[in-house]
Amino acid sequence: MQIHIVKSNESLTTIARSYNTTVNDIVEANDIPNPNNLVVGQAMVIPIVGHFYYVKPGDSLWSIGQETGVPYQQIASVNRISLNQQLYVGFRLYIPQAPKKRAEFNAYVEPRGTSVAPILESSAREAAPYLTYLAPFSFQALRDGSLKEPLLNNFPAIARANRNVLMMVINNQENDQFNDELGRILLNDIPIQDRFLNNIVATAKKYGFRDIHFDFEFIRPADREAYNAFLRKAKARFQREGWLMSTALAPKTSATQKGKWYEGHDYRAHGQIADFVVIMTYEWGYSGGPAMAVSPIDQVRKVLEYALTEMPPNKIMMGQNLYGYDWTLPFVQGTVAKAVSPQQAIELAARYKVPIQYDTKAQAPFFRYTAEDGKQHEVWFEDARSIQAKFNLIKELNIRGMSYWKLGLAFPQNWLLITENFNVVKRS
Repeated sequence: MQIHIVKSNESLTTIARSYNTTVNDIVEANDIPNPNNLVVGQAMVIPIVGHFYYVKPGDSLWSIGQETGVPYQQIASVNRISLNQQLYVGFRLYIPQAPKKRAEFNAYVEPRGTSVAPILESSAREAAPYLTYLAPFSFQALRDGSLKEPLLNNFPAIARANRNVLMMVINNQENDQFNDELGRILLNDIPIQDRFLNNIVATAKKYGFRDIHFDFEFIRPADREAYNAFLRKAKARFQREGWLMSTALAPKTSATQKGKWYEGHDYRAHGQIADFVVIMTYEWGYSGGPAMAVSPIDQVRKVLEYALTEMPPNKIMMGQNLYGYDWTLPFVQGTVAKAVSPQQAIELAARYKVPIQYDTKAQAPFFRYTAEDGKQHEVWFEDARSIQAKFNLIKELNIRGMSYWKLGLAFPQNWLLITENFNVVKRS
């Protein structure tokens, strides 16, 4: 597949012609929200086998082979050029599809309120063929060791139909906030802890969960070792049932990192105990903070490279957002940015006739516009380029895969690019 960036005066017709494909195929692949009003800088995936590479200064066949994962001899052969041919800048080479790596993918889905919104079930059905795990969010632990169940509706059936492992996400939230006192009780009061584990086992058997996933956050530093001991105990219990156990970890860059979200999470211990971990490498740009990329790749890389010093790569899943944010400028503390899907972001850029820019350091698209009320806005989101950059990092670091937070906001390019880059592991 080819990632194409719209240039000035381009149309879907001219783009399709340049790749010998059809307008309908491009529109359908990307679910393009603005087919008659393309935005300069808009990324789209062209559904062709392999892709084209435009030679850059300093490139050689060997370096292009290293970058694309395709042997340089094969590149020369399919393009009918000699191995020693000098390449000029801008020369277009056809690159055959590279061998695919096996990888695992998880996605959380979060029903809220008193019923499951149809769009959530629809989103889960769309994503499930590309997933190893499907994770309804979440079972909330209570102070007596019982569990408050989420709305599950058809999610177990969707997981079975698509050979997804159903992931039982359990957290220490009260009133939609992570609570350190609740964590302290569950990790230190052994009779309550035993009741808690018994309830988890009974519930997992009832619904068919086969991975038990602890998303315990805001754990007190004093409870760090108690959390490790609890995980060892839980792992032994779940292993007897033939289940996996995983955890969610805050994005740390050192073992001594300070802060309420970090100190209770012991990367080395989790890497030893759990079958795998989901590292929440997103929310640098968040709804309550200033405008910036949600998951800038330079920051993501720092976290993952630290994680690799504490645990094996096959235990690590990179966290990835499926959304962006629209901030009102100037940022004022206490204001909240609006979440937008990649499709909605493109619609905004088209509506206000502004080009989409790309931050090469963060590897993320963004744009600014002026609303009808005269207020300035800044939008950061995800597109084919940003997700491909993350997939390249997965392959470079040879980690287990990716975990998405969260389903419900459309990003069709993501699922296309999974199939282009990976063979998705199915565990059932």
